[in-house]
Amino acid sequence: MDALTGTQSGSYGAPYESQRTRRLRSLGLNDPSPDEAFDRFAHLAVSITNAPIALVNFVNDERQMFRGVYVPPPDTVEDPDGHGWTDRGIVFDLPAREMPLSHGFCPHVVAQRAPLALDDVLAYPRFAGNPVVNELGVRAYLGVPLVDDDGTVIGTVCALDREPRAWGRQRLHAMQRLAEALLSEIRLRDNLLTQQQETLVAFDRLPFPVMLTDGLEHWVRYVNLEHVAAFGEPAAHLPGPQALPHLSMVGLFNVMADVYRTGRPALLSQVRIVPGNHGGRQIDQYFSFCCTPVRLPHTGQVSGVLTVGLDLTTQNRTEEELSTLASTLAERLQWSGRGGTAEAMPAGLPGGFPS
Repeated sequence: MDALTGTQSGSYGAPYESQRTRRLRSLGLNDPSPDEAFDRFAHLAVSITNAPIALVNFVNDERQMFRGVYVPPPDTVEDPDGHGWTDRGIVFDLPAREMPLSHGFCPHVVAQRAPLALDDVLAYPRFAGNPVVNELGVRAYLGVPLVDDDGTVIGTVCALDREPRAWGRQRLHAMQRLAEALLSEIRLRDNLLTQQQETLVAFDRLPFPVMLTDGLEHWVRYVNLEHVAAFGEPAAHLPGPQALPHLSMVGLFNVMADVYRTGRPALLSQVRIVPGNHGGRQIDQYFSFCCTPVRLPHTGQVSGVLTVGLDLTTQNRTEEELSTLASTLAERLQWSGRGGTAEAMPAGLPGGFPS
């Protein structure tokens, strides 16, 4: 059993995953992608605690994911005497925006569903031997849980210091208010995702494979019926390259990674999809794919990739038409994410594509 989740541990896609992991996936928060909005919340946590480091941390069954991070620049001045954080030894090297569940104190906050204030970690035998004490030099910690509307603790917002400090009740209450504001941001995203899901249902009727993925790891959020018919059902609860390995083999997810990173559409031209045990059509298929970034409506940050395929063996369409189609579908999706109504949504598909 997993001490944090209360579920049997297992690999991605195991049937024992917790409600928290399922909830994070539904919110598009189940990977460590940087998020500008959450970075701002981390900066606010630094401002209200006067700590050098803060994190917005989402915790699933496998790892901690720092979607929001604030670490002071090396030349940041801390006090009127001109001393910076580096003068105090505050050089916090976070090599990646993720960490095992064994590291740090946020998993304890999630498991206990309660705030945790450690003025000096070394004064608490239970926590003094945690790997972050020696590896990152953490000496003080203040963290509060993020409790979703359905009662699920999905993560924390926390502040860290590399020197002992008294956090005090006032800073704890300020962090709890910040957590409430952060949950309002998550609630807004949840509402927008629900509206987008209604638009995705309409894509089921399209005679072209359509796939929507979230985050840097391309978690598969949606595939339409034609996508399943052509390439099979994606394996559940896996990042895209593992859920659809035959599409990964032809380089599709490499192209999607470039789209996610640059925010610009890209085309994968004329690739051969060979039959296999993935459940799709058991014939050689030749496809082109257009990958288009999907953005959060209130920040413009790329949150996922919409991919549309064109079967070159059966459809008399050009790749230029494919790109136009993909752009139109992405526009429809983002329109719904902005709260647009179906009546006001751009109507029709370009070039006589069936809608």
